[in-house]
Amino acid sequence: MIMENGGEMAMTNALDVNAVIQALKDVTRQQEDPVPLHAPVFSGNEWQYVKECLDTGWVSSVGRFVDQFERMLAEYTGAGYAVATVNGTSALHVALKLAGLRPDHEVIIPALTFVATANAVTYCGAIPHLADVDTHTLGLDPAKLEQYLRETTVVKDGMCVNRRTNRRITALVPMHTFGHPVDMDKLIAVAEKYRLVVVEDAAESLGSFYKGKHTGTFGMLAALSFNGNKIVTTGGGGAILTNDPELARLAKHVTTTAKLPHPWEYNHDQVGFNYRMPNLNAALGCAQLEQLPGFLRRKRKLAEKYKARFGQVRGVRFFEEPDFAESNYWLNALLLDPEYKHEREAILDAAHKEGIMLRPAWRLMHELPMYRDCPRMDLSNAENIAERLINIPSSVGICPDED
Repeated sequence: MIMENGGEMAMTNALDVNAVIQALKDVTRQQEDPVPLHAPVFSGNEWQYVKECLDTGWVSSVGRFVDQFERMLAEYTGAGYAVATVNGTSALHVALKLAGLRPDHEVIIPALTFVATANAVTYCGAIPHLADVDTHTLGLDPAKLEQYLRETTVVKDGMCVNRRTNRRITALVPMHTFGHPVDMDKLIAVAEKYRLVVVEDAAESLGSFYKGKHTGTFGMLAALSFNGNKIVTTGGGGAILTNDPELARLAKHVTTTAKLPHPWEYNHDQVGFNYRMPNLNAALGCAQLEQLPGFLRRKRKLAEKYKARFGQVRGVRFFEEPDFAESNYWLNALLLDPEYKHEREAILDAAHKEGIMLRPAWRLMHELPMYRDCPRMDLSNAENIAERLINIPSSVGICPDED
């Protein structure tokens, strides 16, 4: 826009914040006020199943719904086994321990992730090693990672060693950001070359598929989350996925305090964790899983609406699933064009004043005080994305089935 004042001219090229807010209103206009970022939908057998737990008294970590929930998860994802836990962080913690992670080992994780990924590594006494992400997936960048490992590590005696710290790098943890699958084939090739165990952080990607195969079924183990804001919720909960029967047995054992089976004696053979999902939560999860196909259908419909509507707004791009993947579109995202990144705060402020809940991406791991000194590669992609990304309302209820 050109403005004239006393013969002087100034040019502005600001993003139309009002156009962004109007687009959000157009898609979410039938929703409650305020419009949440992601709210659960309870429209199936939730009341019936939870009431059964209350009526029978089976509300803790023993009951039919816990086993049923695990069977349903394994069947849906195609994993050999699923072990239900109290949350996704506990699932990832145990998965990493079972994968052989030990104190002073390093684990490659994306810098752009929820803090639980790094925390689970730290719980094991290990060190997060931060890697950059791919702008097309928002997850780990295989090509950039391979070049970095080639320059900074050596494989000796079947182990990958960081030449700078002289510590072993044990595992690679791909995270499927906002439900969008990363390029698993290429990451697995990198992991095999550098003798790294793959443990997937699939916390956000229930219902997402990479080349027709469900996320969380590519590595040795994987972690899922069923927090209240996930596509399927148990209130609070998680699960470990694996195809290895012995790992599944160990996962269930250590998440139930490593108690040896006996009708009345309390005997434990190692340090375990009280991580077993309660029956009450599993009951909620069973009812939610029954509705997952419909949830995914409505999620995809919402993504299509956002894509069409924001296609009419200059300077903003709706983030879409990679070509090789089918995403659950758990948490939808906008990317501002680089020249408009300074407008993000204005958009967040205007949306919140209108009762529309938005948020920026998580603070990058190396920007948090406890992970500031972790080893890391160049993180320019993650830093660029983090400056421009906005998560927008993604509740299943925004797009009813009858639309």
